[in-house]
Amino acid sequence: MAKVNDKCIGCEVCVNMCPEGFAMEGDKAKVINQDADCIEDAAEACPVDAIEVDSDPSE
Repeated sequence: MAKVNDKCIGCEVCVNMCPEGFAMEGDKAKVINQDADCIEDAAEACPVDAIEVDSDPSE
């Protein structure tokens, strides 16, 4: 499961890298599809580490 935390600066890197997984809500990004294949890549690209990814397969 992924979530965007309070560190988000609204730079839209995740939205541009993974539009099927993220969208802007006001001035912050939010996860719109937990199953998007690009979520982890977008999390790694986030300049402020605002995307938390729990890769626990039991969820």
